[in-house]
Amino acid sequence: MNAGFNDEVMKDAMTVSVRKLVLDILKPHKPNALEFSQTLAAVGPDYRVHLSVLEVDESTETLRVVLEGRGLDFDAIQTAIDKMGGSLHSIFNVTASSEIYTDQ
Repeated sequence: MNAGFNDEVMKDAMTVSVRKLVLDILKPHKPNALEFSQTLAAVGPDYRVHLSVLEVDESTETLRVVLEGRGLDFDAIQTAIDKMGGSLHSIFNVTASSEIYTDQ
């Protein structure tokens, strides 16, 4: 058996982080899009938020939200959406990456 990459990975610590999420969200008119995006950006230290309003009806707005950051915390993002009265309808896209840290 080849004692190459797989053995080295087992000795090292590997982390996987989510770098980008594209979400479909339904929210009430309040908070407005600016406040909603600022609240999501404040969830993490380096989060970038790109928000587009896709549809508006009498009491709600449908949003496409793109979040980017070094390590997005999905649970914290979901909690922030819920606290603002929003509802996550679907996850359109995810970008994740892994990194291996060695003791060298």
